[in-house]
Amino acid sequence: MTSLLKSSNHPALRLLSLALVVIIILSISSCYSPSTNQETPAVSDNNLPRAAIIDQLSVLNSNQAFLDQVTQQLEDYGFAIDLYQGNDITIDFYRELPLKDYQLIVFRAHSGLLKGDEGIVKITTLFTNEAYSKTNHVKEQLANRVLKARIDSTHPMVFSINDSFVTHSMEGNFDNTVIIMMGCSCIAIDDLAQAFIEKGASTYLAWHATVGLSYLDQATPYLIQQLCSEQATVADAVHNTMSTIGADPAFGAELKFFPDQSGDKTLKQLLNS
Repeated sequence: MTSLLKSSNHPALRLLSLALVVIIILSISSCYSPSTNQETPAVSDNNLPRAAIIDQLSVLNSNQAFLDQVTQQLEDYGFAIDLYQGNDITIDFYRELPLKDYQLIVFRAHSGLLKGDEGIVKITTLFTNEAYSKTNHVKEQLANRVLKARIDSTHPMVFSINDSFVTHSMEGNFDNTVIIMMGCSCIAIDDLAQAFIEKGASTYLAWHATVGLSYLDQATPYLIQQLCSEQATVADAVHNTMSTIGADPAFGAELKFFPDQSGDKTLKQLLNS
């Protein structure tokens, strides 16, 4: 069984971060401007590509302006959008996610890092909103695919997932899906990124360290606007976002992409590959 995961209680981090630092045992480990040159949809209007916004943070840090902005950007590109919030975000929801046939997924969710006994980061975790119970998902808990986690001592424990869950417990496969992770340290190590790619995703974009939510809610729409721009590759979108928005001003987190070979592809090329 895994030990307790817990985010840092530093006041500044409580105000700004998603799920800042995660703890195992006693080891601490968790402007948008409208595009003027929008790319045309990757497929015909009769068969729109589908995108999902997974807003696990809505229960604690809702931001309707962010949702409206990102939804409009993706609809302008040609996506049909599904929004998931609050109690939608469970272990079984993550399990069935590849079966929903999304071409792009935005995760607005808590995440964190798990350290081993020697203080070496081992695992990236992604939170759900499902209350933790010893008697649920027992086999996956025993297999260390499902973990218990909480933001800090003032919040209840919930289930979280890791790369092993993505690889072994998610049903079906993604179909060249573009993954955008708005969590802390989701690409500090490449375990979760690699798992999503092996599961069929085409590219994985995330920040490499602790990030503040107000920063992410500004930077992510700009990233999406760049991805939807004509001729912009993944590498261009990341570079332009970092050049214009910059790294997280409080924590220095930078936007990265994985794998390297996805960097020279445009969004349209990724969707059609």
